[in-house]
Amino acid sequence: MNPGPFGMAQNGVPFGDSAFVNDWMKIQGTVYKPPNEHPKRQIQGLNCSRSEVSGSRFWSFIQETCGHPSNFFRNCYVHNYCPISMMTETAKNITPADLKASEKKTLLEACDASLFKVMQLLQVSVVVGIGRFAEERARHVVNSFNLQSVRVVGIMHPSPINPAANKGWKEIVRMQLHDLGVLQFMVA
Repeated sequence: MNPGPFGMAQNGVPFGDSAFVNDWMKIQGTVYKPPNEHPKRQIQGLNCSRSEVSGSRFWSFIQETCGHPSNFFRNCYVHNYCPISMMTETAKNITPADLKASEKKTLLEACDASLFKVMQLLQVSVVVGIGRFAEERARHVVNSFNLQSVRVVGIMHPSPINPAANKGWKEIVRMQLHDLGVLQFMVA
């Protein structure tokens, strides 16, 4: 959907749980604050101590499956379809689904164009949508831009909001990726 307040919104990494970004990926540097920072969701960058549950689930699965980051990133890239952090005045997350129809249309068009450019640049052959929304948008982009050589598949999103993800998400996703023929590109 879009970045969580304690993951990608803090460090720029999709599903960016700080522990995995710092300790497993070994990413270093300075994350600068936006000009209009929300006072209840201040950017701490790589120093953010809050955990991102979806990110922790996702990256711990990748770590267990691939071992070293280079084993994963050799064949895989994680792109957040909508990399924009949006929130209400009370700091509640706003997802694309929460937007007015005209705002949503404008946002999705921009995100579609960006995803298309990423697919072209990386010469993508398979897109794994993490969650139904990401899978649907990837299918839309593939169909809209006539990318006949790109296969779109989907796996369950690791969000704790999804009750099924709270019951063995890693095992479910491992089987999904295996059945889709994608796991072989991730195993060390």
